[in-house]
Amino acid sequence: MTKEYLLGIDIGTSACKIALFTKDGKVEAASSGDYPVYYPKAGWAEQNPDEWWEAVCNTIMKVLDSSGVKPTQIAGIGIDGQSWSAIAIDREGKVLTNTPIWMDMRAQSICDRVNGEIGAEKIFELCGNMLQPSYTTAKILWYKENLPEVYGKIDKILQSNSFIAYRLTGKITQDISQGYGLHCFNMRTGQWDEKMCEAMGIQASFLPEIVPCHQIIGTVSKEAARQTGLVEGIPVAAGGLDAACGTLGAGVVHAGETQEQGGQAGGMSICIGEYAADPRLILGFHVVPGQWLLQGGTTGGGGVMRWLEREFGDYERSVAAQKGRTSLHQYNEEAEQVPPGSDGLVFLPYMAGERSPIWDANAKGVFYGLDFGKTKGHVIRSCMEGVAYSLKHNLDIAESVGASVKELLAVGGSANSALWMQIKSDITGKPLEVPFSDTATTLGAALLAGVGVGMYEDFEDAVSQTVKITRRYEPNIENKEAYQRNYDTYIALYKDLKELMKETAAN
Repeated sequence: MTKEYLLGIDIGTSACKIALFTKDGKVEAASSGDYPVYYPKAGWAEQNPDEWWEAVCNTIMKVLDSSGVKPTQIAGIGIDGQSWSAIAIDREGKVLTNTPIWMDMRAQSICDRVNGEIGAEKIFELCGNMLQPSYTTAKILWYKENLPEVYGKIDKILQSNSFIAYRLTGKITQDISQGYGLHCFNMRTGQWDEKMCEAMGIQASFLPEIVPCHQIIGTVSKEAARQTGLVEGIPVAAGGLDAACGTLGAGVVHAGETQEQGGQAGGMSICIGEYAADPRLILGFHVVPGQWLLQGGTTGGGGVMRWLEREFGDYERSVAAQKGRTSLHQYNEEAEQVPPGSDGLVFLPYMAGERSPIWDANAKGVFYGLDFGKTKGHVIRSCMEGVAYSLKHNLDIAESVGASVKELLAVGGSANSALWMQIKSDITGKPLEVPFSDTATTLGAALLAGVGVGMYEDFEDAVSQTVKITRRYEPNIENKEAYQRNYDTYIALYKDLKELMKETAAN
């Protein structure tokens, strides 16, 4: 039987997405499985990796059932996952505690101390990223200081995709694109630095072997086949960071090409051909060998709209069946009735602190400019615009240090909104293209497996056969003045509120 399909697994923040692709990138079947985020204390955000695995098992079965594809027809499996996990497992592979996720800010004081002891500049010089609480490093150190009973049992620390790869194959690995989460990772060589491990007090034995993202690390085990409905022996690639796989799935394989991310988080990934770090941004290896990604990663992306709909969308949900349009589609219609700039209503999308470029765990979401003339549509549109301002902020920083961005390739759920895409194009001043809105990240993961098993000659071949542009947006110059005025307010608001945010967070 011909092995003509690739399975992509995406471990997102709110759900796993799994899709079965043909060689030309067509989605044969796709499904998702939800799991919770836990917020036990202010500034904390964590998940249970075993709940990821349960969702993956159930969702793979749904995809196989709906597709009619036999597991024996699957040539390979690729996995991508959210950044900066710190999954502590013991020698038997048991998860020892929930993992703080990328939104978690509990370790700020640890970062402040370590930056002072070792030197923030010295850390940055090695790994190209400032030590911040959202990274994996801070979470390992938090375990050490606050959960000694867990720390003492740790055999390995895994990332989200490497954990699922371990459950599928029994093999423990660390892909190179997720290495940037640890500050004992040399961003120039792609290897662990044992001297920095020692300086930070992190046991080097916790860190798995680093492998290329497309490397086949093993095959589906008998136990994993039983739990997922797959068959033994299917090759599994190491996988990579979700943003990097989404970047590949958008067709970004050459220096200068840029992906815009609209999943739970927001931001962008600029492909660069040589090392170039800036402390305000994020630098990591691309899943494509020999390339780096200069990234902006924000806490407010598509998750802002999910929050807004969840908390204030009761009416839209109640009439969805009657109108034949989902609550989010209705939100778009309400926002379309409001002029660009939302009549001066400005939103800061710092819903879980903020990452790049301000790196402030105390940052808060803010609506500025409310009055009796504002409607629900104003609030919705201002949220869309606020996320776009955070994208522009990151792009402006990247271009100020020499990055060249001609156009954006948009992925993620928010790319389904034509209005939001036009807003982002207008605010950034960049043309924006949409290859695949919902499947680019899982496609990128699947392409890693496709290259790994030899289905494609290389990454250029993989992209040429699979990535298709579906829509294009050009910036509307008529909206530039209103957006620039609001963007100036956006920048000034954080600058003026920064100290107040810090003071109130301490209370």
